[in-house]
Amino acid sequence: MRPVRIALLIAALGAAQAQAGVFDDEEARRQIADHRIKTEARFDQQSRAQLELSAQIQRQADEIARLNGLIETLSYELETAKKRQQDFYLDLDTRLRKFETPAQAAADAPAEGAAPARPAADPARETQEYEAALNQFKAAKYKEAAAGFSAFVQKYPDGQLAPNAQYWLGNAWYAQRDCKKAIEAQTQVTSRYAESAKAPDAWLAIATCQQELGNANAARRALEAVVAGYPKSPAAEAARERLKKK
Repeated sequence: MRPVRIALLIAALGAAQAQAGVFDDEEARRQIADHRIKTEARFDQQSRAQLELSAQIQRQADEIARLNGLIETLSYELETAKKRQQDFYLDLDTRLRKFETPAQAAADAPAEGAAPARPAADPARETQEYEAALNQFKAAKYKEAAAGFSAFVQKYPDGQLAPNAQYWLGNAWYAQRDCKKAIEAQTQVTSRYAESAKAPDAWLAIATCQQELGNANAARRALEAVVAGYPKSPAAEAARERLKKK
């Protein structure tokens, strides 16, 4: 009986070990499955986060592209508006000079019985030199135009076209993005040639330059000077509109 008992005990121990082995395998498989599920969940979470980040980056890139396009459009429209305004003033300048020349010639003619005046400058040459500088401006050669208008004003400071030349000298400096020199030039128009047709436009140009330099108070004073000194001029109307926006 003893050997039989020993055999049964060994068999029972073997069965218990076998059952424990089965349980160990199942636990291991369960842990592996849990680990795989957790790993896949983390991977899915990371993937979603990366996709969301990628989509966010793409949206930002699209928005930047849209803003860049808007900036380019606004810049083009601003340059176009400036070009139209410049062309308008150039055309107006040409038209006004056609009317001013006969009137000025009559005003400069000596009265009957008066002593002969000193010989005047050659009007044809004066006009030719003015036109040469103006053509440089029209061709966007602003540096050359500034030099031409500056020389003209020095040569003909009291000439009929001096206020115009001084005004376009300021515009030539402004076109070169030199607002300080532009203001200096336009100030000469508003002080030395205050009675000329260019004076109100010069004040308006000064206001624009002061605004670009960040001098809001100076810009306002220039606009108010246009309205106060030249209330019926087109420049005064433009100044009133700009003052409403301030």
